[in-house]
Amino acid sequence: MPYFTQATFGFLKDLTENNKREWFHENKHRYEEHVRDPAIRFITDFGAQLKTFSNHFRADPRTVGGSMFRIHRDTRFSNDKTPYKTFIGIQFRHELGKDAHAPGFYLHIDRSGCFAGAGMWHPDSKSLKKIREAIVEDPKAWKRAVGSKGFRNAYLLEGDRLKRPPRGFDPDHALVEDLKRKDFIGVAKVPNKMITDRELPVELASVLRAGTPLVEFLCAAVGVPF
Repeated sequence: MPYFTQATFGFLKDLTENNKREWFHENKHRYEEHVRDPAIRFITDFGAQLKTFSNHFRADPRTVGGSMFRIHRDTRFSNDKTPYKTFIGIQFRHELGKDAHAPGFYLHIDRSGCFAGAGMWHPDSKSLKKIREAIVEDPKAWKRAVGSKGFRNAYLLEGDRLKRPPRGFDPDHALVEDLKRKDFIGVAKVPNKMITDRELPVELASVLRAGTPLVEFLCAAVGVPF
């Protein structure tokens, strides 16, 4: 039995077109049946796969505070006041991480395109400095992490970066473009048919495993075990 189905994508489409609290409450049963419940079942089952490449990341099936991102948007500082996210976000973060900015693995399910992620998104300033210092101290290790055939075949490094070299780092450093990064996240596009496949845990594990060199480098940089 597959975890996610075309009904999952159908709900996300309808939510995009009717992103209002009244509509959501009327269709909450669809959210629970086609989004929340299958996501929790998938997270539970994926835990065994996650342990095949690391024991320090968690597949947490709790409905609040677990691996699945809450569907409610934080609109406090946004001009977009629509109340709900129109995608499914699932993060398998490091056991020592307290939020989405910790080292981790990610699955994004969206009508406009699904992807897997590996790395750190918006690391705090202290962690960001440590990562940059690690790149400077061992550039060969960084190149191995993001230059291996397996990683390059699956992932592209994406995210925000500074316009100028970060303060305190050599502007002429050979890896200055990487030192400018504010996100250290590899993104691998995955087809919708993989999302609706009953073997999703196995297939996703194969994709995320290819991202482990980057995550392992980042864990070492910020001082947590991989």
